Amino acid sequence: MSLLEVKNLQVSYGGIQAVRGIDFHINQGELVTLIGANGAGKTTTLKTLVGMVKKSGGSIHFDGKETDNIASFNFVRNGLVMVPEGRGIFGKLTVEENLQMGGYHRNDKDGIQRDIERGYELFPRLKERQKQLAGTLSGGEQQMVAMARAIISQPKLLLLDEPSMGLAPLIVEKIFEIIQMVAKEGVTMLLVEQNAKLALEVSQRGYVMESGRITMSGPAQELLADERVRNAYLGE
Repeated sequence: MSLLEVKNLQVSYGGIQAVRGIDFHINQGELVTLIGANGAGKTTTLKTLVGMVKKSGGSIHFDGKETDNIASFNFVRNGLVMVPEGRGIFGKLTVEENLQMGGYHRNDKDGIQRDIERGYELFPRLKERQKQLAGTLSGGEQQMVAMARAIISQPKLLLLDEPSMGLAPLIVEKIFEIIQMVAKEGVTMLLVEQNAKLALEVSQRGYVMESGRITMSGPAQELLADERVRNAYLGE
């Protein structure tokens, strides 16, 4: 059974239909990417998955359960965790305090501390800045905080919305190394990413979204080789 099963999902803002009846699924252990142009409905889809935006039709099943009755603040407790576009960190808290927030729903204090140390291993720069206010960090460092905090929350499914946006190439490379490392450890992921080539290179499967609809899907390597994808999203 799929970890996430989305059927005929529809989302409207006023009279505008942003998501127009899409179907997709993610199996346990997969790294799947959703690519498309700005305004295609990708971020709206992610926000709807975690209850930040109300759907107007269709169904979402996560871990075998309908998500309609889960309050948005309880999604993390249920294992559905999102790193939003813009990072969503607590700027007036220190790096360490931000990471501690990743374990707010957990009761295993020693386990939380071990996972924080694991976060520092993944992102050594955060260890150097653990007492620094997160709002004073660079964009790349803030993205590291957001990702480390999400990992500490022990997600069953991790949603990543534009993790490379606005970052220098070297930082993007580091972020994607971590994405691959975490995926290999068994964390299931759905990646929305403006850099379609990079996203498809690290993913197993992909979906292409255009004007609120999913127009293509398949193994990531096949999408990378598809002439339509190459012309529209890979600049070739």
